[in-house]
Amino acid sequence: MEYALLQAVFLPLLLSPVAYLIGRKAGPNPAMWFTFAILLYTTIIVIQAALNGTTEEHYPWTEQFGEFGFLMDGLASPFAIMIYVLCTILALYSKPYMIHKFHEQYEEEQKEISITTGNSTIVESRSLTSYVNAKSGLYFALYLVFAMGMLGTVLATNLIEFYVFFEVMLIPGFFLVALWGDGPRRKIGLMFLFWTHAGAVVLLLGFLMIGLTVGSFDFVDIQESAIPQDIVLISAIAISIGLGVKLAVFMFHVWLPWVHGSAPTPISALLSPAMIGIGAYGIFRLIVEFLPSTFSELSIWFHIWGLVTMLYGGAMALMQDDIKRLLAYSSISQMGYILFGIGSMSALGLAGAEMMYVTHALGKGLLFMTAGILIVKVGTRSISQLGGLAGKMPITAVCAVIGALTIMGVPPTSGFMGEWILFYGALETAIEEGSTVRAVTFGLGLVATALTMSYMLWMLKRVFFGKTPEHLVNVKEGSWYMTAPMMVLAGFTIVLGIYPDIFLEQIVPYMNGVLGV
Repeated sequence: MEYALLQAVFLPLLLSPVAYLIGRKAGPNPAMWFTFAILLYTTIIVIQAALNGTTEEHYPWTEQFGEFGFLMDGLASPFAIMIYVLCTILALYSKPYMIHKFHEQYEEEQKEISITTGNSTIVESRSLTSYVNAKSGLYFALYLVFAMGMLGTVLATNLIEFYVFFEVMLIPGFFLVALWGDGPRRKIGLMFLFWTHAGAVVLLLGFLMIGLTVGSFDFVDIQESAIPQDIVLISAIAISIGLGVKLAVFMFHVWLPWVHGSAPTPISALLSPAMIGIGAYGIFRLIVEFLPSTFSELSIWFHIWGLVTMLYGGAMALMQDDIKRLLAYSSISQMGYILFGIGSMSALGLAGAEMMYVTHALGKGLLFMTAGILIVKVGTRSISQLGGLAGKMPITAVCAVIGALTIMGVPPTSGFMGEWILFYGALETAIEEGSTVRAVTFGLGLVATALTMSYMLWMLKRVFFGKTPEHLVNVKEGSWYMTAPMMVLAGFTIVLGIYPDIFLEQIVPYMNGVLGV
């Protein structure tokens, strides 16, 4: 298809004002179906491009920055597919959740008006309808721009283009949290803005050092040999720090539990599985591929950094009572797995790290969607106030168990293949190098998997099993808008667990090529 990747990236942006107008005039249902249709069409385009092998498009831009282009190869395609699959599925899931959120906020505003004026305010159905319509239009417009920013970052072929899309992700994300988050949402939205923008600025400094030294910002022109050793090391560290903030790895993780805990659940289900993992894509593309000698020097530090993140995130998840904060710390731990695999300096370890992105998207997407159903149907996020819901919400419970098994790496889910390959690669490098440090990190990495199993099984037991509290006797299953998307993801993770070559047949050759195997 001509201009396939250009369409996939820019159609959601160009049609986002239409989604806003449809929502404002016709309500959330037409806006949701319009958004779903756009994302379904662009997802099909992305999958077709991936099936055709390496796809590349270039367009004239400016002499100062070089070419504007898109590249779909063995590295980018799993990221691109998972981003748009999640965005498409969560568009459907968003409608009942966000209507619930809009009603809550409308009631809060009515109470504030009545307190301020000293008069009791009668809620009129027409004013509530117009309020929900306006909010739903804005939500779906921002949602489309958010999806576009994530895909554009993954497909970019130019350092400045990468930075622009990297920042575009932040803008709608900030508004989605600040407008419809829980708790002190504006403060948390500003925290999100500050942390991720600060990381992006550090990333840009690394880009400028490379681009100005090489004389071009296009990916094809970046040659490590053309960059002085001191500059390439500093730029690699700057890029690692900037992407580390997006990954929310240890030391740069502070913002993530707050933002994921506050964000509307459909957005949490995109922020955690899809957006933060783009930091890992950046490390793959910008350091592993373009700066291989520097990467070999830094790999052991990535390995250790990933291990510390795995252990810290898992330990913190065990201490949480708020289910969304538990899942947020779990995401920190899972990003540690990816960094751990990147630091293995093994083709299989790197392939396992990318597979972990795919499996985390599926598993954590399921678990955040579970949390959203609990918020809508039960009205609480506190795990200690839940219990025995498997009989009341069987579809949600089954999907949650499949999501948890995926995160734990238990067959036949996709998580098993990702973890198995990742740890195999780490052990392979430890044996080949005869490295005591790598052997110890491998052993401690297995301890982290035990932590993952602990907090996941503990969460499932307290939420879905045991005695049902009296206040949950009348709880019912979520609507089909919420459960059907979960069933699709649950089926996908099992299919991928049984036949992982759907992605591995592209990932493994790419990683072999990068490491010269």
